[in-house]
Amino acid sequence: MIIAPGWYPRLLPMDLSKMIAELLEQKQELDQAIAALEELAGGKVNQPGLSRSRRGRKSMSAEEREQVSERMKKYWAKRRHASR
Repeated sequence: MIIAPGWYPRLLPMDLSKMIAELLEQKQELDQAIAALEELAGGKVNQPGLSRSRRGRKSMSAEEREQVSERMKKYWAKRRHASR
């Protein structure tokens, strides 16, 4: 809904508790509908955002960590030596 400038003073006072009660009722109805559909599907359905696939950085093996460690030791040794 787009509200034109100057229109807002004419808004009717909102009964927030009534709105909250209506939204909670709708939520309960949606929860019941979802539960019924999941039951028909034979259990929980994969929900978006809750997949088992990993995101972000991949894990490193011990050998890779050791290589990074050695590389960083050399890097910082050069930096220390250059700053003197």
